[in-house]
Amino acid sequence: MGASVRVRLHGDLDRPAELTVEQLRALPAHRVAVSFDCLTEGEQHHGFEGPALLDVLRVAGPRIDFTGRKQRLRFLLSVSGADGHRAVVSWAEIDPDFGGQRILLATSMDDAPLDDAGPQLVVPDDRCGARYVSGVTAVWLGQVGEPAC
Repeated sequence: MGASVRVRLHGDLDRPAELTVEQLRALPAHRVAVSFDCLTEGEQHHGFEGPALLDVLRVAGPRIDFTGRKQRLRFLLSVSGADGHRAVVSWAEIDPDFGGQRILLATSMDDAPLDDAGPQLVVPDDRCGARYVSGVTAVWLGQVGEPAC
């Protein structure tokens, strides 16, 4: 992947964008030490560094009415990896008025840069590693529609 690795930000955004790992690295970085259970490799312990997913989305201008709270609860994020793996995160998980989790788009793992592999979604509060998406290629922001009855 190398220098051509880009993360596409799309959906309900004022400024859809494609960001390189270098551009992600220019955003405020956070470090987390995590432990999670991997189905195939067992207990994992890693250190990750990178921008908060919320800060990444702010670059693209989420089309969300921030004057109230309840309307924010209908927004979801779908994060896609190069291998086809996809995970969903609710806006409420990253919103400081709700869960306020510092979910990252990590640009390094265990002090090794992820420039060639692409950034990794890191959900520090998850016990299971299924939402850790490697080689992130896209983040979509959108609203949940009315359920079909």
